Amino acid sequence: MRALLVRDVMTTSVVTVSPDLGYKQIADLLVDMGVSAVPVVGDDRKVIGVVSEADLLHKVEFNGAEVHAGLFERRRARRAKEKAAGETARDLMSSPAVTVAAGVPLTSAAQLMEHHEVKRLPVVDDDGNLIGIVARRDLLRRYLRTDAEIRADVLDGVLLGVLWLDPIEVEVTVAAGHVTLTGKVDRRSTAQIAARLTRTLDGVVGVTEDLEWGFDDTTLQHRYT
Repeated sequence: MRALLVRDVMTTSVVTVSPDLGYKQIADLLVDMGVSAVPVVGDDRKVIGVVSEADLLHKVEFNGAEVHAGLFERRRARRAKEKAAGETARDLMSSPAVTVAAGVPLTSAAQLMEHHEVKRLPVVDDDGNLIGIVARRDLLRRYLRTDAEIRADVLDGVLLGVLWLDPIEVEVTVAAGHVTLTGKVDRRSTAQIAARLTRTLDGVVGVTEDLEWGFDDTTLQHRYT
């Protein structure tokens, strides 16, 4: 029942550029390789930045005109003009790079992408060396599991492995990633925990908890809190 980690879905063959690579070569590389961004790495394989299509488009935005960043301009506007005048990866890249460790769960990687508004993350080892890259589409692989695989995880991982429930007592059905739990358990809290743990499984898109229970122990919890 181990959750998928970044190392399980990342691409290990990574297209990179050196800090001194020119604008034209970077643009050609993005088009030829069909990627939207590439890590910028030094000789030591440390990631020092990322160059994306958005970084290159600042030159298009200003249409090649000579631009000067004003002293009192907003930081974002100043940086856009600086990149518009840039000619190498070192000038164009966004730095420091937002990276992720290989052992991070996919949910954490997705949150990191959302927070920093990026589409892909360089993956680094404990020493900060580049070992892969993970993109948004890679994170969707957690939902490519079959209904049979999901059902097995619920039965073996949640019901037997965590709650020590006899699978005969709980019927588990899965349709297009949606899990339905029916049957009867001893306590209401057990039913709630079963549903909560099931929602965390890879491939699960939704859970319907329709379990009966013999004793409502949640009222006792509220009474003593």
